Amino acid sequence: MRRARRAALITAAVLLTAVAAVLAATTPWNPLPGRVPGGAVRPDPERDFAPAELARSAAFDQAITPPAYAGLLVGLLAVGLLGLTPLGARLLGACTGWTRRRTLRLVTAVIALTTLLRLVALPFAVWRESVLRRYGLSVQTWPSWLLDQLKSLGLTWVIWTVAALALFALARRFPRYWWTGAAVGGFALVVAVSFVYPVVVEPLFNRFTSLPAGRLRTELLQMAERDGVPVEDVLVADASRRTTALNAYVSGFGSTRRIVVYDTLLSSPPERIRSIVAHELGHAKRRDVLHGTLVGALSVSGCVCLLFLVLTSPRLRRRAGLADDGSDGADPRQLALLLAAVTVLTQLGGPVQNLVSRRIEARADAHALNLTRDPATFVSMQRELSIRNLSDLRPDPVEYALWFTHPSGPERIAMARTWARLNGVPEPRGW
Repeated sequence: MRRARRAALITAAVLLTAVAAVLAATTPWNPLPGRVPGGAVRPDPERDFAPAELARSAAFDQAITPPAYAGLLVGLLAVGLLGLTPLGARLLGACTGWTRRRTLRLVTAVIALTTLLRLVALPFAVWRESVLRRYGLSVQTWPSWLLDQLKSLGLTWVIWTVAALALFALARRFPRYWWTGAAVGGFALVVAVSFVYPVVVEPLFNRFTSLPAGRLRTELLQMAERDGVPVEDVLVADASRRTTALNAYVSGFGSTRRIVVYDTLLSSPPERIRSIVAHELGHAKRRDVLHGTLVGALSVSGCVCLLFLVLTSPRLRRRAGLADDGSDGADPRQLALLLAAVTVLTQLGGPVQNLVSRRIEARADAHALNLTRDPATFVSMQRELSIRNLSDLRPDPVEYALWFTHPSGPERIAMARTWARLNGVPEPRGW
């Protein structure tokens, strides 16, 4: 086992170093290259948002932050308690004791553990939803909201069951080197989910209809054609059943690629809709989703090797109430330890993922500006998005690292003004 652990450690180091190198080389650290006359514009919330808007944003942030932090901390404590003490093994042993069939025991363990953790998180999800309703961002009924929670839990069951069945089958067949097959399988699973998500998962939560023929549809399709991005359709998602937030995105690959616009966005001026869609076309043109999928899959492969080190660590296994010699490599009771390790790795990787995402989003903003040549509309659109979505206009560093996948509204507006300076265009005025 010592030789297998050493090989897994070396492989993890190689794969994760490769991920770091790829991210360092491909992340657009400077989406607006060139010498800026007068220097880059600095973000200034007071310049673009009225005092009442800044106050409402701050009040919403103060209301939504407690359930976010509390849910995160309680979730980590619950996972740690189940995975790093004998409690998880005892609980799963009690839940799976009714059958001797390995497959049924594993499926039961997955359902029991993921359901328990979802129930632990439920009060904080209800708290968050209550805040969203109080500020007018959510318009869902509680039965509809609960149905979405059940759908999400069902997807969690499916994904974890597929992953666990494959992992534990490999552990039974190759107790010392199952991590090699699991790394390949993890890579394939991430890629498969990314391709299947637009056509299988998205319809579970929204209904999509083609945008009726008219000027807006024609302009969006023509803009995509001019940008060199093949798009099959322009769809409208019935997001207003849940939220008042504004959004659009380009979904799918190849023949399934389509522009998706929230129905809440259709009341905005057409030029703002074009600006948002131009941003999304930037992602499609750069193949950001495909690139992110492949990098994410490579990261998962490296992390699977680390999971092997965790699951075969005598010290951690003793703490989790498992046989420390690894002889129960296919025992479903170790699922709690596995989930604890996955949670820790996810939390550690989250800030890095968000950092890279923010730079990619900034590049898509630059693409939108280059495509539309209209920074004034871009700024007005960012103002509307920030106000309607109640974005945090002054995020603190911890929130920014943990949860911001996009630059803040003031940052995006400042970049538009910087683009205007670079291109000799008048800078958009403030509010």
